[in-house]
Parts: sequence; C-alpha cells; structure tokens
Amino acid sequence: MTSTELAVAVLLVVGIAGIVVPVIPGMLLIVGGILLWAVDLNTTTGWIVFAVATTFLVLGTVVKYVLPGRRLKAAGVPRSTLVIAGLAGFVGFFVIPVVGLFIGFVLGMYAAERNRLGAEAAGPATRTALKAVGLSILIELAAAVLAFATWVVGVLVTG
Repeated sequence: MTSTELAVAVLLVVGIAGIVVPVIPGMLLIVGGILLWAVDLNTTTGWIVFAVATTFLVLGTVVKYVLPGRRLKAAGVPRSTLVIAGLAGFVGFFVIPVVGLFIGFVLGMYAAERNRLGAEAAGPATRTALKAVGLSILIELAAAVLAFATWVVGVLVTG
C-alpha cells in the first residue's frame, strides 16, 4: 500500500465517521480522498473509479433529501420544526461538545412540535421526524460505503 493510498484510506474512514457524527464534512472528505488518489494515479481506471464513486455520493445526497422529505411531508411535520431542531442541535454542540448536537436536535424537535401540536401529540410527531432523519443518515452512509468499496476495487485493480 502506497502512502497516498494510506492517506486516502484514512480520509475515507474519517469521512464515513463524519456521516455518523455530523461534525466532520464526511462526503467532502470522501470525494476529496478519492480525487487525491485519482490525481496521484492519473490513469483511466483511476478517473473511472472517481467518477463512479462520485456518482454514488451525488445520488445518495439527492435521495437523502427526497425520500425522508416525502415521509416528513406525509406525516405533516413542517420544515420550520426541522429548522428549529437544527438550530437547537447547533447550540447543543457548543453547550455539550459532540453529544450535545444530538441532544439539542431531539429537544429542539420536541419543543417545536410541542409548541405546534401540544404535549400529547409532540412525542409521536418527534419520533416520526427522527425516523426520517435516521433514514437520511442511513442513505448517506450507504452511498459512502459504496464509494469506499468502489475505491477499494480500484486499488485492487490497479495494484
């Protein structure tokens, strides 16, 4: 394994971790890592691997917004609730580093839904929204794993 391949592998692993813990720009690290490898390799195979991996990531990004968005719309959760939850997650990140992002998001979601629907309906609405957010993360993670696998195949083919 070359030093470039090792650096790219680290970038990809950190990128995948960044998808699960949304503090690190995971998708950008993955695209950047594979681009670094393709530039270093500078072969047709390298550029094909980069194109296929990037396609997986772009499709994953589109689907991660479309599919959960449809579920939220069908459940009647407004965009304003997600904005409030996102802002609360951002504040939570600084109050309780890393873990506060998730705690703030959930509390913000619940508070917005409680304000909008009342105490009784806030729990089910919050669970529906959280399931949609979880689905979004899983879709992004699947796209990242496919991009990673594409890169591994490229390394094996060119090695």
